[in-house]
Amino acid sequence: MAGWKATEFAGAGPVHVEQKFHGEAPALVLDQGVMTGITWTNDLPLMSYEISLEAMRVAGGDFFCGLTFPVGKDPCSFIVGGWGGGVVGLSSVDGEDAAHNETTRYMKFEEGRWYRIRVRVLPASIQAWIDDEQVVNLVTTDRGLSIRLEVELSRPLGISTWSTAGAVRKPSIRRVKAP
Repeated sequence: MAGWKATEFAGAGPVHVEQKFHGEAPALVLDQGVMTGITWTNDLPLMSYEISLEAMRVAGGDFFCGLTFPVGKDPCSFIVGGWGGGVVGLSSVDGEDAAHNETTRYMKFEEGRWYRIRVRVLPASIQAWIDDEQVVNLVTTDRGLSIRLEVELSRPLGISTWSTAGAVRKPSIRRVKAP
């Protein structure tokens, strides 16, 4: 879990590593606060890369994985479990957040279950999967990408929760070739 630091959100809950989280491998735990997060402190690619991790809602009823990432010079966030627990999508596309653009989906998430999250950033698209299901395939040509003001401190790469305790494990970043 080296390379991550707690994000200094106002009203953040504590962030800590549990070596045997739920009796399993180590995990970064983001305790419930208004918004709690971690931010990557090392270099990372800005294009043609893939981020993967596992995330879990530990307690609460809102997003347990707000993954903010760079798309070239612009930031974007992939929200998992937002707006009361079930919204999935990108925030923001052409000024519309994850609850109000064409990437919006509604899914049910179980508390205490690990979900495999994967986001791929290519020169003309953003793709995202939860477990093995592709949930986003957005062509980004001539689209405005941005983030909500609340997650600005997550830039360039961060993971956050909203009024929810979450856990993250196995984060990785790898370069990919554009098709």
